[in-house]
Amino acid sequence: MKRRDFLQLSGLATLGGTVLPLERALSLPVSTPSPVPSTPPDHTLLIARSLVELAPDRIVSMTTYNGQFPGPLLRFKEGQPVVLDVYNDTDTPEQLHLHGQTVPVDVDGAAEEGTPFIPPHGMRRLAFTPGPAGLRFYHTHVVAGSDLSLGQYSGQVGAVYIEPKQDPGAFDREVFLVLKEFDPFFSKGGDMAMDFLQPGARNHDLEKRGEAAMKRSLANGSAHGYEVGYQAFAINGRMLGHGDPLQVKPGERVMFHIINGSATEIRSLALPGHTFKVVALDGNPVPRPAEVPVLWLGTAERISALVEMKHPGVWVMGDLADDDRERGMGIVVEYAGQHGKPRWEKPKPFAWDYRRFAKADAHPGNPDEIIEMTFAKQNAALGGFNRWTINDVAFDMKAMKPQFQLRHGRRYRLRMQNASDDIHPMHLHRHSFEITRIAGQPTGGVIKDVAMLGGYQTMEVDFVADQRGLSLLHCHMQLHMDFGFMALFDCV
Repeated sequence: MKRRDFLQLSGLATLGGTVLPLERALSLPVSTPSPVPSTPPDHTLLIARSLVELAPDRIVSMTTYNGQFPGPLLRFKEGQPVVLDVYNDTDTPEQLHLHGQTVPVDVDGAAEEGTPFIPPHGMRRLAFTPGPAGLRFYHTHVVAGSDLSLGQYSGQVGAVYIEPKQDPGAFDREVFLVLKEFDPFFSKGGDMAMDFLQPGARNHDLEKRGEAAMKRSLANGSAHGYEVGYQAFAINGRMLGHGDPLQVKPGERVMFHIINGSATEIRSLALPGHTFKVVALDGNPVPRPAEVPVLWLGTAERISALVEMKHPGVWVMGDLADDDRERGMGIVVEYAGQHGKPRWEKPKPFAWDYRRFAKADAHPGNPDEIIEMTFAKQNAALGGFNRWTINDVAFDMKAMKPQFQLRHGRRYRLRMQNASDDIHPMHLHRHSFEITRIAGQPTGGVIKDVAMLGGYQTMEVDFVADQRGLSLLHCHMQLHMDFGFMALFDCV
């Protein structure tokens, strides 16, 4: 599809009398409606409003793919071209982001990069070659601002599994789990876990800067900026106790492919009496598969983990947060021949450390260039919402000007410094990166496309600029990216 038309939106949403960045830029590319192609696609997705039954007494209306949540599992073969038709039966322009894949800008699914929108009541045909192999996913990628029915607050999430050319490993079966919250609302503050990441050392200069900025804001009469809370939680669209249990057999080896499809939440997952052998992060095999009692996933992170079923019973596999689990964030695992009330046993405290899966002796080579990046929060600066900046610049959806210039084929190191106490799951489009340093500690070999940067911490990641054109870097929390936490790289 060529960019021939331009979108102009009016009636910008307001809250407290302030115009919010719900506006999409006044000149973003949009595909023109086109007739149905004569050749059939390999897959078809329909974006439309539908009702989803999380539980018999909890039915929610949301935008979904093919009238279901999660969207249909798309299985591709590495290196084999596919054609995907996407129809948009809503009144707003949409984007389908092929998260974690190295695809051209025109199909990546980010307007900031120049991907044409899927027009209201129109369609786009996407033709691409899937890759890399492993667990990827697809989701919407539009600005939501103050509208909690748009963007990743909606039900537009689906799993992608790209079959590797080589043997994927020994297991008896695969289970795909999509973790997601529903019925969002705005609140002032929250109690999200913050102390589970290791190493946990904070950078005192970053902490001093962030705390001083917050104190000045509060002293000037500002309240804390808006956060988002949720009233319902589910795995694969069913609240705990209301979906079919996962039936297993003693001795069975189950490969769990887990996606955090949240707009804003960090999730945890435990199965009492069992351990998870993590074999891949964000779809990429880890250098050292390791067994852990608890999984932690930032927004948009994925984990592939093998569980050997050797503790018969009826168990709750769920989030460590009691409130979230009791409001639905769990699934029943039932062994054959076992009956009774599902049991939950909270595991001992466990720290999540990417280095656990890294090379034993990591000595990352020198990059061609280091890019310094400092992330900061301006409390309640936009009508009560926090504004986020990268090197003191908030992303401008009207200008969409690249902030960093790259040369094709060069290896870059992003030195990310977090001057806020929030955890930021940082995502780079159309590339994968290697984590090379966490809180000053060297590491290597773990390849990801999303990584959690701890509050007042630093992280360094390396990537090769092997995709020409624009690529978007952003915090994957919808509430952060909508309010400035994005930057464009331009690779020539």
